[in-house]
Amino acid sequence: MAMSFKEACDAVCAPGSMFEITEAEVLGQTSKVFAGTPPNIRALFALAAGRSDDFIVFEEERWAMPRVLELAGQIGHLLVNDLGVEKGDRVAIAMRNYPEWIAAFVAITSVGAVVVPMNAWWVTDELVFAIEDSGSKVVIADEERLARMQAADDGAIDATVVVARPSTTLPDGVVSLDAALTDGATMPEIDIEPDEDMTILYTSGTTGRPKGAVSTHRAVISALLAFAARAAVSSLREPEDPDTVEEGGKPQTAFMLCVPLFHVTGLVPVMLGSFVSGAKLVMTYKWEPNRALELIEQERVTNFVGVPTMSWDLLEAETFAERDTSSLRSVGGGGAPMPPELVKRIDDNFQRGRPGLGYGMTETNAYGPQNAGDDFINNPKSTGRPVPIMDVRVTDPMGNVLPIGETGEIWFKSPSLIRGYWNRPEATAETIVDGWLRSGDIGHLDDEGFVYVSDRAKDMILRGGENIYCAEVEAAIYEHPSVYEAAVYGIPDERLGEELACHVMVKEGETLDAGDLQQFVGERLAKFKVPTTVTIVTEQLPRNASGKILKRDLRDTFLADN
Repeated sequence: MAMSFKEACDAVCAPGSMFEITEAEVLGQTSKVFAGTPPNIRALFALAAGRSDDFIVFEEERWAMPRVLELAGQIGHLLVNDLGVEKGDRVAIAMRNYPEWIAAFVAITSVGAVVVPMNAWWVTDELVFAIEDSGSKVVIADEERLARMQAADDGAIDATVVVARPSTTLPDGVVSLDAALTDGATMPEIDIEPDEDMTILYTSGTTGRPKGAVSTHRAVISALLAFAARAAVSSLREPEDPDTVEEGGKPQTAFMLCVPLFHVTGLVPVMLGSFVSGAKLVMTYKWEPNRALELIEQERVTNFVGVPTMSWDLLEAETFAERDTSSLRSVGGGGAPMPPELVKRIDDNFQRGRPGLGYGMTETNAYGPQNAGDDFINNPKSTGRPVPIMDVRVTDPMGNVLPIGETGEIWFKSPSLIRGYWNRPEATAETIVDGWLRSGDIGHLDDEGFVYVSDRAKDMILRGGENIYCAEVEAAIYEHPSVYEAAVYGIPDERLGEELACHVMVKEGETLDAGDLQQFVGERLAKFKVPTTVTIVTEQLPRNASGKILKRDLRDTFLADN
């Protein structure tokens, strides 16, 4: 008889085990912690130093672990000895998924600085805002992001910019990474406490500007251990059938990294998780499903982690049937709910690959309830259950805990939570209450502990795994001189989950073209935040008694007409 979820958790987290759970004071709150949590991220990279195998496959390049750690040591030396970076200073990374991104992350966090991964899709204003808001002293960038930063109104940012992979002569004052490195330089020795800051990840803001979510070394490492514990629980409950193991034995764990490293999913469970597990990272220059299938076959990829749209793309790709995907053990990811039909298609169409979904947030370092394998097939509408290091509860609007089965706001408590938002005490106090994180999602728990998410409390759209706050897009639309009022809302999209739509009322006597408005917004915000559908009207938008625009009515009307 299969082991129950609780029995497996008890076995994996038993006293004396790698995942033993105890209590400790974390940032003034009593918290569950893993007893064996390493003191800081340097301990994680020290473990990886024993590896000599290929760690990164990036298009035609192969990077063995010693090469990655050697480059990281050189960058760490450059930051401390040449660029004056001290413990606690912020250093931003603004580039696409290159191997240098990973080496830079290792270097920044190993010298006790705080890494600020920037969204590579951001346009000039968004990049400049995050650099200034975080007070980043250095930005490690690629040429594309350098050009966007230099397009700022005053042409300058108050940070040293270091560029990886330059193809042309760089402007004065900009440092070439390769040229600045010192041969033989090694990582400076720095003492780092568990609750010192490690990362600032920017999340879309309800008020129109992103907020920097700050995590400590303990928080990030706790999330990594929680993911490893959850994997151990799954393997106990669904051990691999020896008859299904392919000839030559089980392949090395290999993750397909097709989500951005600036996203918490790509960063924590995939990239950093691969340091822990001994896995190989297979990276692509850009998302292209046929190329991804080619690499899955060629590199014997075992874990495909992306937003659900990417799993759809694989299944719909014209080369899917002719590619060998038998190495895949897990197909899924996070960032958005997975339609039950997709869960079934994954299980039916991959020889060994089982569907998987994680419900995490930037604020939880991606860790949260997970659903996989038979549990997911039997409960396809649930986002799953967490291991006991995380507590979940559902509350009413006053914060009172609701009974099992009743719908309310989902709250989390875990050592993997952020410590707060960068220089935003009010936002922190609103989101973190007595050590509990208010998710902003609406849902319920069943009597087996499965979490079901039914709606969002915040005015937010989830497009292909990207959180988009309507207020941020509306703020950009309102900058247009012809706009009187605007409302942004989500409409269903089979591939992306949701798309952006908006209703705009023009000022009296003014005219406005939908394409012109889209171009206007695209100059101010990243492309994924530009509404796909624009409805322009001359009458006032519908409101309720308190004057709030009725977005649901607008959406229903739009869907009825289209």
